[in-house]
Amino acid sequence: MGHHSRMDSGEIETLIKAAQAGDRDAEEAIFQGNLGLVYMALERFKNSPYEFEDLFQIGAIGLLKAIAKFDLGYGVKFSTYAVPMIIGELKRYLRDDGILKVQRSIKEVYLRIKSVQDELRKELGREPSVGEIAERLGLEISDVVMAMEACQPPAYIKSSARQ
Repeated sequence: MGHHSRMDSGEIETLIKAAQAGDRDAEEAIFQGNLGLVYMALERFKNSPYEFEDLFQIGAIGLLKAIAKFDLGYGVKFSTYAVPMIIGELKRYLRDDGILKVQRSIKEVYLRIKSVQDELRKELGREPSVGEIAERLGLEISDVVMAMEACQPPAYIKSSARQ
């Protein structure tokens, strides 16, 4: 694992101080010297549906943030600090900007659907149809289906597709 950086800790410390003081060459040197950390972090996300280049860009942003925020007083190696920053940036991207992001309006519709579904289940004594839910909410069936699909966890979508 130590192959990702050829700089010793003293060299990294000097470069980090310079980079944080605005030295772009020092920042670039640390960045290039630690790109292996981004590749290492990307291993965790290799099965995601995203393009490698996109994830690499996000990981690179995480590395740059780590360079900017690293405090030499932490008493840890830069890589020990940088890897969680890179992974955090990737997770944030996947959660906030990725396919798992559902518009707030759709989430609100979904919550109304769940509520009406429960009411109708009690009234009808059975599982209500999508049409009955749509009618009660005054929505198009397609809007109800979209909200229900968008708000299901991905594993549920796969297993429910066989019905």
